[in-house]
Amino acid sequence: MKKTYKIEVDCANCANLMEQAARKTAGVASATVNFMTQKMIVEFEEGKEAAQVMESVLKACKKVEPDCEIFL
Repeated sequence: MKKTYKIEVDCANCANLMEQAARKTAGVASATVNFMTQKMIVEFEEGKEAAQVMESVLKACKKVEPDCEIFL
């Protein structure tokens, strides 16, 4: 399952770091962050609950950029 989320990220480098953090999160098959459109596309592993996985993704992204927001 693939979902798109609106994000708030301040710079392209931070977006790249957030993308890497999201990809390493358990339950995420792939993740892409587009700084220009302020969107994150996440593909979840089979059988994983998107809401639970996204809580972990948000925590991982906040380690990279504490003031980032992902609108779930």
